Amino acid sequence: MAKRVAIRKPPRGFSRFFYRFPILFYKWGWGGLFGKRMLLLNHTGRKSGLPRKAVLEVVNLDPETNTFIINVGFGPKTDWYQNLLAQPNASIMVGKEMIEVHAASIKGEAGGNFLLGYSQQHPKGAKMISKLLGYEVDGTDEDWRALGEQLIFVQLSPR
Repeated sequence: MAKRVAIRKPPRGFSRFFYRFPILFYKWGWGGLFGKRMLLLNHTGRKSGLPRKAVLEVVNLDPETNTFIINVGFGPKTDWYQNLLAQPNASIMVGKEMIEVHAASIKGEAGGNFLLGYSQQHPKGAKMISKLLGYEVDGTDEDWRALGEQLIFVQLSPR
């Protein structure tokens, strides 16, 4: 069973720079370098009402509906997640394509299936992310599914 070995908080101070650096790639028109593995989320600040941005990894993509699934890695207090709860209409940039989306929170069994699929497609990335988030995973399908059921995911569906 996936075990939490450390509680990780969202980056602050200088380390935050490294998490926000990929935003510049989209600003410079180089978002296509990430393909469909990453997306730029454009959302509205829940307190300020100002535009906000975050680059996030895509856990799952349904190409038929153009629906993207992303993980709320640092938990329910993550700013971009709180902003989407307050204002679920947002936009994303995938490569050079801008898509208007509506966000919905996903928890439980569906999250387990998404993380299992991600771990099968990107085993090294999944292990790295689990360590980054403070979880120890034994690598079995059951363990990945159990971890996914503990995490929060967001579905971004075209409007």
